[in-house]
Parts: sequence; structure tokens; C-alpha cells
Amino acid sequence: MDRKQLIKAYIDFYKSKAHKEIPNASLIPVNNPTVLFTTAGMHPIITYLLGQPHPLGKRLCNVQRCIRTQDIDDVGDSYHHTFFEMLGNWSVGDYFKKEAIEFSFEFFTKILKIPLERFAVSCFAGDKTASKDEEASKVWLKLGISKDRIAFLPKEDNWWETPGPGPCGPDTEMFYWKLNNKPAPKVFDPKDKNWIEIGNDVLMQYEKTKEGNYIEAKQKNIDFGGGVERIVSTLNGLEDNYLAPHFLPIIKQIEKLSEKKYGKNEKETKSMRIIADHLKAAVFIIADGITPTNSEQGYVLRRLIRRAIRHGRNIGISHFTNDIAKSVLEIYDDYQILKNNKQKILSELEKEEIRFLETLEKGIREFEKMTNGLKLKELSGKNAFLLYQSYGFPLEIILELAKEEKIKVDEKEFNKEFEIHQNLSRTATEGKFKSGLQDHTEETTKLHTATHLLDAALRKVLGNEVQQKGSNITPERLRFDFSFNKKMTPEEIKKVEQLVNRAISEKLLITRQEMSPEQAKKSGALGFFEHKYGDIVSVYTIGEMKNPFSKEICTGPHVNNTSELGKFKITKEEASSAGVRRIKAVLE
Repeated sequence: MDRKQLIKAYIDFYKSKAHKEIPNASLIPVNNPTVLFTTAGMHPIITYLLGQPHPLGKRLCNVQRCIRTQDIDDVGDSYHHTFFEMLGNWSVGDYFKKEAIEFSFEFFTKILKIPLERFAVSCFAGDKTASKDEEASKVWLKLGISKDRIAFLPKEDNWWETPGPGPCGPDTEMFYWKLNNKPAPKVFDPKDKNWIEIGNDVLMQYEKTKEGNYIEAKQKNIDFGGGVERIVSTLNGLEDNYLAPHFLPIIKQIEKLSEKKYGKNEKETKSMRIIADHLKAAVFIIADGITPTNSEQGYVLRRLIRRAIRHGRNIGISHFTNDIAKSVLEIYDDYQILKNNKQKILSELEKEEIRFLETLEKGIREFEKMTNGLKLKELSGKNAFLLYQSYGFPLEIILELAKEEKIKVDEKEFNKEFEIHQNLSRTATEGKFKSGLQDHTEETTKLHTATHLLDAALRKVLGNEVQQKGSNITPERLRFDFSFNKKMTPEEIKKVEQLVNRAISEKLLITRQEMSPEQAKKSGALGFFEHKYGDIVSVYTIGEMKNPFSKEICTGPHVNNTSELGKFKITKEEASSAGVRRIKAVLE
């Protein structure tokens, strides 16, 4: 079974259970500016899990492309990945534990034909804040799973919640015994690495209050997630994901270019995996409109590409990114967005590779300057870290260069500098890679509504060619990027600010309607019409229907009336990138 076969089987199955398929959303979150990338299938439907009605109903399913960067340093083993596809199905206030577990069980055992003797599950063990999940275990028992194959685990293993208030609850995970030459033990031991997790039903039974208490949720939800890559590899009896159909053609291409054999040398195999993983992720990120830069998504993209290039050097290849990208495009030829952006993908990869190869040479020259005439024959950790930070040199290359010159490197000091850098980076990007659920507070809801007013005001002042290019919202302020090729004048800034505040003072009603994307476009609603929407979308109108101040396709959340917002104030207007300006604003 390959990825296409698995995805089709999954979507067809859940459609037969009255689920509506929702679009595979962009990797760049729309109207969820608290994360850099879509990291799970639930991200595009967060507002519906919080209680807003979904235009397609209460039963939803899809396959979602995702990027996760928190494990980037682990990539190089047989199973960690930056880019992956996630199968997802949701009950948004409809069915709950019994049906969710029955659906998952039927899909895995009847559709994918996983035998019971290779199947096990885990449930929440309970603690002082929430009871043991006997309800879920009883469903599994009725389905034929023996008591010995049900493990009860603590919160750190079988519970889902966000750091702040919001929906939360136990989960029940499904496992597959991967060994073909050895029968699964009678008793399920979750610590045995031969048991591979293949799916997880999050059972959103509770709501966490601001005080940290757990109460029964008014709207109970189901969120299933299953990694395509892991399921395909597992069902094909592979212990190495890079030998599965969604990676093997890329590995073969790297073998051809490097004239080295995958699996023969541990260090070279690790480099091949990093190249395959990082360039696959880069292809998808570029297709979604991101280019290499030194900030946010562009920085992540640049890091992925450059890390791949560095590992290309380890196996003796250069100017190879386009060859790898073409293999990725062939594997994922069912993604129209990749076909539409093929030339852009190849161009951006080539430009970044040329740029970094030049930087690499500059870095080597800088190393020679630093080490020329060293009395103690030791490169300081601070200088080593400068090579890492300014020229992208990983420690192993610095150590390699130093060894050739018979120079030691103060690794202890380097690690200290690196730790300081990591702590600063972590502080600066806190919350960026977490679920956006915890940030849908009253403050961010108000600021999100204010971005709609700001967008409309900018178009009224600067012209209809202005388009939103990105946004970021914290409880304290909003940041809004838009297309405009010159600095705004003080008069223009003041006029925009006045328009927004006038809309607030007029106490405009905010209404939500459901309609098709075609109807939304005809009605004058703004939206990303080059993207794929579902059959029905939510359109938010601020003001009178016939002559609105703002009308946009959006997933929310919004206040009910502009009078709830307070005073709008622009604190800064600056350049973001070529042809893109950035406004920062607050509500007082």
C-alpha cells in the first residue's frame, strides 16, 4: 500500500460514515496567526472545536499536509520527519467516544485488515483532576480487544490539552505490532518499541477553566490523527520510513548523485535522510508562497535548505537541490499546488543553494583568519559559535577544519554560547509552534476583528490593489502585512486609523453567513479564491449587508459588534520585505 491508496481508503471510509471532506489547507495558517505552520490537521478547524458551527456540518474528515520543526535535530533517524501528511476525522459536537472508537477500529481492522493479534490500545489512567477512562476501555472490550491489550497510562501519555484554558480530555491510542517473524506478546507493554502507534482519538470531554479546573464540556468533540508516512511504512513491514514509497525514489536519486549506498555507512545514511526530509519539506513550503529569508517561515525554510546542502557536502555532492526536488514532485503529483509552482520551487532552491555555497567559502576564509597564528592552538567557543551563527557552520564542520590544522576547539564554551542562543530564540518565538487554541482569548478575538477593519481601511485609503500578506496576533497587539510598494505617509496612517475608529464608534453589527465560494465571490467577499475551499464557507460582514465596511471569507473568531473593540491605534508602519509593508497596532 502506498500513500495514495491509504488516503483514498481513509477518505472513502469516513465519507461512508456521513463525514464531509474538507480541503487540504495551506501549510501557512490562515486566520490562525499564533503558529508559523500548520502542524496538525486540527489547526484549520480550531474555531469550530471551540463552538462555531462548521458550514459543512458536524462530521468532517481530510488529509492535511503538515510541518513540524520541534524535532528538526532528530531528523536523520529512521522515523522523524519535518514534513508529513496527517489523516484526520472530527466530530464537532456530534458523536462521541463509542462511535469514534468503533469507526477507528473498523477502519484499521476491516479496511486496512490489521489482525487483532497485532493490535493494542491505551487509555487514560485517571488522576485527581479527571477520572479513569473506563468508558473508552469498555468500548474496546466489546469490540474484541482483550484486557491484556489495553494499557492505562497517565496524563503525560494519554491526555491532550493546551497550556491555557479551552477544550481538553483523554485520548485513546492505537498500536500495531511491527515484527513479522515474532508473534506479539499476550500482554501489551507500551514501552516495547516493537509496538508502533498508528492512530490517536482525542476525546475532548472536558474544558479547562482559567483557574486550571476541569469541568464537563458543553460541546464534546472528537479529533482523530494518524500519520500517513508511519502507517504506510508499518503496513509494508518496514522499520525505516525512508525505504517506503513516499521516500525511496528520493533516496535512489541521492544514491545516484553521490555514488554511495544507502544503509552502508551510518554517517552517510544520516546525511541522505536529512537531505531527503529537508528538501521535501522545502518544496512544499515554497509552493505555499514562502521564500528563504531571515525571519519566521522564511527562516525555517532557509535553515532546512542550508542544512540539506551542508549534508550534501558530507557525501560529496553540490548543486543537487533541483534534482531532489524533481523526485519529490513526482511522488506528490496529486498536489496541484506543486504542479502550479514547479518553476518557482526549482528557482528558489537553486538561488538559495548558490547563495549558501558562496557563504560557505566565506566562512572557510573567516575560519582561516581566526586560526592564523593562534598561540594556544585552540579556537575559542565564541569564535566557533560566530562561524555557526554567521556562516551556518555546524560544529562538526568546525571540528573537521580544526583537526586538519591540528587545532582544538573549546566545545564547552561553544555549547554555552549555543545554549544562550537557543534560550533567546525560544523566548522570542514562544507559542509559535504550539496549538493556537490557547490564544483564542477575548483579547485576540478583538484584535482579529480589528485586522478585518484595518484591511478594509487600507484598501479604502491606498487602493483595492492592497492584499493581505500575513498577520500575527498576540493578546497585546496585532501585526498585519500587506502588499504596497512604498512607505505610507503620516497622513495615510492617520486616515486609516480614523476610518477604523469611526467603524468602531458606529457600533457596526458583525454577521456570519454560510454560502458557496462562488456565491461569496459574487457577493463581493474578499478571499483567497486561487486556493481550494470547501463546498460551503463562512462569510463575515461588518456593517450593513448592502454597503458593508468589510466582507471576508474567514473561520473566525469575531466579536458581535465593533463597539466591543475600544480605541484602535497604529504603533508602527515599516517594511516587511520587497513590496510588502507591515503595520503594528493595539486596542486601548
